[in-house]
Amino acid sequence: MKTNELKELGADELEAKIKEIRKELFELKLKQASKVDVEKPVRMRQLRREIARMLTVQAAAKKEVQ
Repeated sequence: MKTNELKELGADELEAKIKEIRKELFELKLKQASKVDVEKPVRMRQLRREIARMLTVQAAAKKEVQ
């Protein structure tokens, strides 16, 4: 998702999206650790970056409220 799209989400939606992506990342890491071929290893990097982007937007939103 683009940063602009993330800014439009509500706090609850953003939190749910973060949990969903963290779960997907966990599952990919688990597959990799158990020596199963991961279809797209690049996807792990993409997920980490998406999580970081979402956490940044979330922190900025909290800072605006204060």
